[in-house]
Amino acid sequence: MTLKRTVGILLFNEVEVLDFAGPFEVFSLAENKSNNKHFNVITIAEHPAPISARNGLKAIPDYSFANHPDIDVLVIPGGYGAEKVEIHNQIVLDWIIAQASVAELTLSVCTGALLLAKVGLLAGRAATTHWMDLDNLASYPDVEVIAHTRYVDASDDMRNIVTSAGISAGIHASLYCIEKLVDNQTKHATAHRMEFDID
Repeated sequence: MTLKRTVGILLFNEVEVLDFAGPFEVFSLAENKSNNKHFNVITIAEHPAPISARNGLKAIPDYSFANHPDIDVLVIPGGYGAEKVEIHNQIVLDWIIAQASVAELTLSVCTGALLLAKVGLLAGRAATTHWMDLDNLASYPDVEVIAHTRYVDASDDMRNIVTSAGISAGIHASLYCIEKLVDNQTKHATAHRMEFDID
């Protein structure tokens, strides 16, 4: 069976670990009744070199910006590296714009929303992020910031965009995206496989 969609998760130094590992786990475990996976999950960094995530975890990206395959689902995690470093990296910002323009769905986790806001993808949309950075997100023009929620779906006819609150909320948001892209049964089966309570 041909894998239906490729999920590309952006990696960078000082990325929050669960911001990328949570969605990686969710999308990797989504299967149909024949145990065929719905998604091919890959990690992508600007350069083909190991990155150092928050608190020192090392990760080796599968691809770089120069050689990754087409992405159907774009995942932008957060962390110190997103809000303090990559937000000033025009190469990363341009890459996000390019990928979001062709991806079926873009999902940000935690302060990954700040990167989406920086490039204008959240203008005129509702969004959320980590509770500590809601004011920061609100500083961007035309973003309706939603607090006290795990995720916000601000999709329209032009673009599918989902933003999530901090860290573990990325798991909730990824499961929601499973429902959005596949079906509710697959969402619940994936959550059950992970022993993750979504009710």
